[in-house]
Amino acid sequence: MKVEVEVISKELVKPSSPTPNHLRHYNLSLLDHLTPQLNNSMVYFFAANNVSNQFLNTCTENASNHLKKSLSEALTHYYPLAGRLVDKAFIECNDEGALYLEAKVRCKLNDVVESPIPNEVTNLLPFGMDDIVDTPLGVQLNVFECGGIAIGACMSHKIADAMSFFVFIQTWAAIARDYNEIKTHFVSASLFPPRDIPWYDPNKTITKPNTVSRIFVFDASVIDGLKAKYAEKMALQKPPSRVEALSTFIWTRFMASTQVAASESSKFYVVAHTVNLRSRMDPPLPAHAFGNYYRAVKAFPSLDDKGECYELVEKLREEIRKIDNEYILKLQEGSEYLSSLREDLRRFENIKGEIVPFTFTALCRFPVYDADFGWGKPIWACPPAWKVKNVVVFTDTKFGGGIEAHISMMEEDMARFQNDKELLLHSSTKYLN
Repeated sequence: MKVEVEVISKELVKPSSPTPNHLRHYNLSLLDHLTPQLNNSMVYFFAANNVSNQFLNTCTENASNHLKKSLSEALTHYYPLAGRLVDKAFIECNDEGALYLEAKVRCKLNDVVESPIPNEVTNLLPFGMDDIVDTPLGVQLNVFECGGIAIGACMSHKIADAMSFFVFIQTWAAIARDYNEIKTHFVSASLFPPRDIPWYDPNKTITKPNTVSRIFVFDASVIDGLKAKYAEKMALQKPPSRVEALSTFIWTRFMASTQVAASESSKFYVVAHTVNLRSRMDPPLPAHAFGNYYRAVKAFPSLDDKGECYELVEKLREEIRKIDNEYILKLQEGSEYLSSLREDLRRFENIKGEIVPFTFTALCRFPVYDADFGWGKPIWACPPAWKVKNVVVFTDTKFGGGIEAHISMMEEDMARFQNDKELLLHSSTKYLN
């Protein structure tokens, strides 16, 4: 159903304490400069009874004040989020504040949660996923007719990756529960000094075609079956993980459902997976290290004569193994890594035919459901629809060990993909609309 939202108030939430003068200039790192200017976003849904029990059946004004007070305290620790992005180069930490909206939603919470349409969930966020803004952080408190609420949060990807986003939400929620032992880590620009790269535009690859997003739910038993199947067929020293097995299955079904054999010879397929660098550093960085500590690896898989792809996992693993200490040292030094990147771009530009990207991002085992602001954990957390084609975001189901695959494709490709018999056999269709 269509989710109608009316914004009823808009304000800026400032840090509870002013940022010291010596912290008022926050440089972006090389990794930040290599990152497109999108917004990490998530919507957290809380049932009406949980919220009303916490605030003794009073109006949501108390819940809003509770969120704003704790957000103000959190911004004192995460001071760059209260500043403004300047020239895509640094954050002026001027305590101008995070954007905070309150909105009324003209439906019940269950109307959205039980049959979610990702493109409509986007209305519960302060920014669009691809909005280019100078405000690093935005929050929208959405109040449903039933009294339930949804907290939509956006953080600029230009300054932080998904792990940084979730750790901040986790920290903000902990402060809301009167937890005071807060850890922060703002040294990204020291570890990866910025470089002058006028020839590189990370947003160049972000196109805005007519895409549609759908949510496919895979139960734990289904994923175990896929793991067993691929473990038998793939010559691997270590069996495929849940994410590896599901990535292989989804990409295979995408190819099977969208390829038109007679006309596909001019297409060049590239599969990318994001990799968290924190644990690969020497010494390793903590989970709360703030910044864009990730890179994407690419593989160029193909299908066999039976329409299967048993090589994808090994090809991705081979590329991930290359992200070792030597790789990270080159990344920190900058010049050699950038030369290699520029050469890769030239190779792609010289490829004859259409390049078809397919990108996987796994948020499994991230602290997605640790957003307890004092009235319990969310009943569901959902990323918005991507306006980029062929993107898959994996999140854990709240219970049962399953995985939700949030998939964005061109409309005509999704029409074929979502009706693929093998896909329907393995996934839940209750979220398809």
